[in-house]
Amino acid sequence: IGRACAERYAEEGAHVVLADRDEARGNEAAAALRARTNVRVLFVPVDVADESSVEAMVATAWQEFGTIDTVLAAAGVASATYVSGAPSDQSVDPASRQLINLPVADWQRVLDVNLTGVMLTDRAVARRMVAAGRPGTIVNIASSAARIALPGAADYSVSKAGVVMLTQVLAAELLPYNIRVNAIGPGFIETPMTQSMRDDPEGRARMLSMTPMGRLGTPREMANAALYLACDESSYTTGHTLYPNGGMFTG
Repeated sequence: IGRACAERYAEEGAHVVLADRDEARGNEAAAALRARTNVRVLFVPVDVADESSVEAMVATAWQEFGTIDTVLAAAGVASATYVSGAPSDQSVDPASRQLINLPVADWQRVLDVNLTGVMLTDRAVARRMVAAGRPGTIVNIASSAARIALPGAADYSVSKAGVVMLTQVLAAELLPYNIRVNAIGPGFIETPMTQSMRDDPEGRARMLSMTPMGRLGTPREMANAALYLACDESSYTTGHTLYPNGGMFTG
């Protein structure tokens, strides 16, 4: 989803800073984006769970471009052992993912990335926007799991619910500085995070049964939602989480 957002932003003429733990994949994504657009693209390695790493990323971006107009906090993991693009471990006992059995270290890792990582990214950018007296926008990637309890994914669901509240609080705090903060809460999307479920007939059927539209969403559709919240078309919207999820819930 993060990569799709970067591509969509670039199509609209935005210069882009990509940031990820995986330097090889990050540099590949940056090279691919440069090849198909005329915008400037920079890749910066980052571990969003590490404050000094986030601060260095934002400082590099600000130094390179002189300002930051919008930030998308998209880094996230489905579980403590999740690696984007890597096959899921089918040997994991589902019971081990239930909250009563979940190691605290695994719980903490998911919150460190999915919630604290978003906070650190938002805060580092917002501080510079405020200091420079510049308006801006922040878009966080939450999840429909913020509102639907998923058994076996307590750490993920709680972290994403935290992102929704973080978005609301930060939006209220940054209103005086003309900085808008919103989020999107995707449903089931065709990404590496859902690959193992999509490959399993029962898992795919379960996802579709929860999605009234009868299909999974695409990263491009999520990017369009994020783009709306990042630009002036949503100038009267802040503190809101938009849920592009195929009608998974409507209220």
